[in-house]
Amino acid sequence: MGRIYELAPSILSADFLKLGDQLETLERCGVKWLHIDVMDGQFVPPVSFGEPVIRSIRKEGSLFFDCHLMTEEPARFIAGMKEAGANGMTVHAEACRHLDRTLEEIHSAGMKTGVALNPATPLSALTYVLDKTDMVLIMTVNPGYGGQAYIRGMTRKIRETRRMLDEAGYPDVPVEVDGGIRQDNIDEVLEAGASVIVSGSAVFKGDICANVRGFTEKIRAFRAAQKLS
Repeated sequence: MGRIYELAPSILSADFLKLGDQLETLERCGVKWLHIDVMDGQFVPPVSFGEPVIRSIRKEGSLFFDCHLMTEEPARFIAGMKEAGANGMTVHAEACRHLDRTLEEIHSAGMKTGVALNPATPLSALTYVLDKTDMVLIMTVNPGYGGQAYIRGMTRKIRETRRMLDEAGYPDVPVEVDGGIRQDNIDEVLEAGASVIVSGSAVFKGDICANVRGFTEKIRAFRAAQKLS
């Protein structure tokens, strides 16, 4: 099937008074994924949105709902996320008492799995769950707040994650990156091995379609260069 390359705008940076219109704009401009940060005020300080909001915006189109749970014991929310319309559910290794079981339950509910790692969490947290992991999310900022600057040391971690997946026999499992990704540093994370790009303010601030086009053109150019090399 091959590795997927997608831009996944984070609605944490959307204008909630215009959310429906902005989702329509994203889809019209060719976006296929939507990154939805679910925060419980415990794993991270803020509280964001949950199942009622996801259920409501699910009516707006056919985007892949990439739900990122920044919550303690996210297994509690598996049934609710599925019912609300989540397509993928990414959980933090740091927040799961039984990560292996949680990933099994997400798969059993019919959703794709993702495992997220905070900047200081070692890759060894993934070692024994790679066979149940559909995507690895590398946090390139400390989680909880939008608008933070990219932590440059995470470029090495992205590269090491990509190498780990390839050497373990999972070349098609994508590495997602979340935090501080803009058009002026997307090349760095792509070259390191990321292929699902989460971006919030750099997509929603200003002309959404122009911003999406800028990101997708860079992704397209990178893929073309890879084919030629």
